[in-house]
Parts: sequence; structure tokens; C-alpha cells
Amino acid sequence: MEKTWILVADSSRARIFTAKTPTSPLNEIQTLTHPEGRLHARDLTTDLPGREAGNPDHSHHGLSIRTDPKKQEAIIFARHISQQLDEARKNHSYDQLIIIAEPAFLGLLREHMSSTTAKLITLELNKNLGKQNPDIIRQHLPDILPRAKQ
Repeated sequence: MEKTWILVADSSRARIFTAKTPTSPLNEIQTLTHPEGRLHARDLTTDLPGREAGNPDHSHHGLSIRTDPKKQEAIIFARHISQQLDEARKNHSYDQLIIIAEPAFLGLLREHMSSTTAKLITLELNKNLGKQNPDIIRQHLPDILPRAKQ
């Protein structure tokens, strides 16, 4: 039987589940955390934007923050998850992948995932179920988990 991983993720935590059969309950096998994803933007920035010398008349203007700190942390975590999935794929830890993530984070995962790993995705759900117990998560999945296309 093919081994299916179910990734349930948000910007601060990713949980990986397996199911012994396409109809069995979920079993959590790994958790990845990114505590910075739970912080407020004000807590992620330690100082005000710097100042830059301006014109020859010695005027100054503030430097703006180019990327929202919360989004930057989500990008960092999405990259980390994608790297972990790539390593696990290379080690033949799973043959197919189901991803459940809040919509914005699902987009970041897609953006940073390798094309080889993306080919193993059999189902995506854009739902925020990261804090739910495995039984509730399983209820959001089809009764019979999808199979990879041969």
C-alpha cells in the first residue's frame, strides 16, 4: 500500500499525519513549530525603521519596512516545511501527500514547494484546522483518501 502523509499547517505549526488504510483514522507522526508565527507584528520588529541621509541639504527620511514581518515569518516557515517534505520524499517516507492549510499559507506552501514534491499532492483543502484533533481533521477529508494517479 502507498504511504500517504496528511500535512495540516498554519503559519506557526505543521502537523503530519498518516493513515494505515484509505479509510482509517489519522495518526500524528510529526510536529514542526515556528513560534515566531504566533507573535504580533510589533513583537517581530525590535526597532523603528532606520534613517537614511537624503539630499545634499542634509535632510533625512525614514526607511520603510519592505515586507510585513508576519508575512516574512510565514514565508520562512513555508520554506522550512517544504524542505522537510522534500527530504522525506527523497527518503521515500511517503508516496502521496494531502495538504490542509489556511488559504494564505497554502499559497505560500505551493510557492516554495519543489515541483517533484508537488506532483505527489492528491488533495488540497484550504481550511484552518491546525488546532483541531485528528478525529475532527479526518471528518474534513473524504471517507476514502484519494490515491495518486498512476
